[in-house]
Amino acid sequence: MKSKLSGTSIIFVNNENKILLFLRDDIPTIRYPNCWDILGGHVEENETPEECIIREMKEEINYDLVHPRLYKVSDMGDRIEHTFWEKVNWNIAEITLNEGQKLKWFMEEEIKNTPEEKIAFNFKPLILEFFKEKIYGHSG
Repeated sequence: MKSKLSGTSIIFVNNENKILLFLRDDIPTIRYPNCWDILGGHVEENETPEECIIREMKEEINYDLVHPRLYKVSDMGDRIEHTFWEKVNWNIAEITLNEGQKLKWFMEEEIKNTPEEKIAFNFKPLILEFFKEKIYGHSG
């Protein structure tokens, strides 16, 4: 039996307890065009999830992620998702987004009010769980 794909994602959260999402390109041939998404990508052969998320952040936003903290590993149906998190306080106007249309900070209420189909890869429940658990409020 073929094993499931492995994906990585990272939830960046700021001091205002907002999380960072990006708006995917509006290209009909990609999955979830014009939907909000968590930064991340697919784990390549012979790559660990940690190596993947570090590589993806360099590729997507030119960020040198050093010590990604694992939030959780989830069976998302089509893949096994390794979700990391990090506390940052970025001015997103200063970030170069290499994939997608734009970045935006979201409050919990905004995520709750965003239709499920407008958040890519079934990430809405995971994001809401992250807000609920408030692990980002702890120092460490």
